[in-house]
Amino acid sequence: MAKILHTADFHLDSAFTALPEEKARLRRQEARQLTDRLVDYANDHGVELLLLAGDLFDSDQLYGQTAQELAQSLARFQGHAVIAPGNHDFYAASSPYARLLWPENVHIFREERLQRLPFPQYGCVVYGAAFASPAAPAGIPGSLDPEDEGLARILLLHGEVGVRDSRYRAMTLKDVEQSGADYLALGHVHAFGGVQQAGRTFWAYPGCPEGRGFDELGDKGFLTGTVEPGQVKLTFVPFARRRYQWLTADVTGVDPLEALRRELPPHPETDIFRMVLTGETEEPPRLDALYDALSPDCFYLELQDRTTRCRDLWEHCGEDTLRGLFLRDLRQRYDAAPAEEKPRLLQAARFGLAALENREL
Repeated sequence: MAKILHTADFHLDSAFTALPEEKARLRRQEARQLTDRLVDYANDHGVELLLLAGDLFDSDQLYGQTAQELAQSLARFQGHAVIAPGNHDFYAASSPYARLLWPENVHIFREERLQRLPFPQYGCVVYGAAFASPAAPAGIPGSLDPEDEGLARILLLHGEVGVRDSRYRAMTLKDVEQSGADYLALGHVHAFGGVQQAGRTFWAYPGCPEGRGFDELGDKGFLTGTVEPGQVKLTFVPFARRRYQWLTADVTGVDPLEALRRELPPHPETDIFRMVLTGETEEPPRLDALYDALSPDCFYLELQDRTTRCRDLWEHCGEDTLRGLFLRDLRQRYDAAPAEEKPRLLQAARFGLAALENREL
């Protein structure tokens, strides 16, 4: 039984272009510290195999000592690390994987066809392949050895399952099912989608361990657990130092600052926020004043105004239209409702009008 930690898609030295340069520089520094944190976790939890499924670098244009720092971090790992280069960090003569002297406990797949790494001390064998260019042919590039009797078979690849015509090693569920692996450890997709199963093969994307933009929201982390013949037990561990969060605040009838504060989590200082104001207001919200009040509490904050100006909700009650009938019925209910029910009916009128007029609220 092998105790593994499966991660991928660090994209070290990403530009973080959505952030101001000072914040982007800090995020790149924090990303380079990620491997140290992972190795500390792995050593503290008795991990034997660190499976790195590609795109550790965002490109071959790296800052100073980025690759050297990664190698130094992996050298501290008390087990073995295995790397399958992906489409962003493909293996080539000019890549850091070829130019750098890596520690003895780090194994890098260097060919597009499957290679085999036995780890009898952990009761497993790891197969994998590298990208040798920014694209890779479809399918699993080879077959597993039928002589792996008694060993857990792990397949480490960068690629896409279920995406037809992908340039990034497209694989079908049938490919996965027929692979013969106990566990297919994948990289490329930046969101954790659960540990899945095709036939007897379990497979998963751990997602990226740190988000890089508002298309990579919420908790990010890695998978860890055990792999043995016919059985895989893995847990997702949230590990991101900072999360990207996209929040919405309805400011209808309330103070915009208070509405925004209610949406922020208890400790916003570590995270990166995009907050969208919606609803109806008498005047446009003063985003500059709201930003000045809230931004000191956040690592980074964006505000977007999607409010509309207040309108007479009942002005079309007399129309001989579906809208008019809807409003007439609701107005009768509103006039007869107790005071505590009226806000709910006003909200129903706003939502109903938005739907009937095919517009956002």
